[in-house]
Amino acid sequence: MTNDGKDTARCNRRRGVGGMYRIDCLQYANWSEKIFRQMREGGVDAVHVTIAYHENFRETVLNIERWNRWFEQFPDLIFQGAWARDVEKARATGRTAIFFGFQNPSPMEDDIGLVAVLHRLGARFMQLSYNNQSLLATGCYEAEDPGITRMGRQVIKEMNRVGMVIDMSHSADRSTIQAADLSQRPIAITHANLHAWQPALRNKRDDVIRAVTQNGGMMGFSLYPHHLKDKSACTLQSFCEMIARAADEFGVQHFGIGSDLCQDQPDSVVEWMRVGRWTKEIDYGEGSAAAPGFPDMPEWFRDNRDFGNISDGLHDIGFDKDEVAALMGGNWFRFFEDSFGPVRPD
Repeated sequence: MTNDGKDTARCNRRRGVGGMYRIDCLQYANWSEKIFRQMREGGVDAVHVTIAYHENFRETVLNIERWNRWFEQFPDLIFQGAWARDVEKARATGRTAIFFGFQNPSPMEDDIGLVAVLHRLGARFMQLSYNNQSLLATGCYEAEDPGITRMGRQVIKEMNRVGMVIDMSHSADRSTIQAADLSQRPIAITHANLHAWQPALRNKRDDVIRAVTQNGGMMGFSLYPHHLKDKSACTLQSFCEMIARAADEFGVQHFGIGSDLCQDQPDSVVEWMRVGRWTKEIDYGEGSAAAPGFPDMPEWFRDNRDFGNISDGLHDIGFDKDEVAALMGGNWFRFFEDSFGPVRPD
């Protein structure tokens, strides 16, 4: 192979050509043209972006307005995604489809009617709780987990009806298992890892993963250092070995990537994520007792340009070409096809 041929092959691996979708099912970056261009350099076809942590309905609409301006400013790089076919459109046009999601049910406030409204505005994912107890479910930081609430059961039905994915990434164990069993459609854990590999509060125990996957659900693996074994020093091999264990135990078809990339965010954003408006004190979360801040990313995954490293690592650990394609985006694409539309009447 000539040098030009080697460069082309290297570029193709980076951009994910050859029919392999690249879908990241969670990011909360400090969005900019730089990051949108890095998405294109990394060949990322679709990203589920967080547009609300603690925002109410009106504040969430303001965040959607901000995204609308970015879609107008950078139409050659990004566009709003609504359906699985938008991932295909993104691949065909050399752009990235952006899917909206919430890490808390706060945008629907206490009004179940807003679920359908938010879906029409483009929301495709909503967590039932974020670390704390919500009106719907228990968060993973609570000492007790009474499970899905009365309102939560009704909201699950409504989310199933309109085609909004139930996300339990920050929820407690019992609540997550109940959500998987109550939902008539598969649910997701968009960004977490195996608790047996790294025992963080946010990582998921085997019985939780089993409940989600046995009901047809999906889980995205997180690159956020507090969720990684050895944190920022986690190796690519260790991360891929964790994925292999999950695939062997629960089936490769149930997994993908949900990087939880928080690129270019100031440390003050961590305080907003953890504290919101529910306390006047600092919540230290999974980090040290020091003031909240973002840890350094592992050297093999700094930003969207590094998705090719994960593909290479999965190949090196023993996954075949089709399995790598499934893990890098094919599984999420199938899940999107089945999840984003309303339930059709019999």
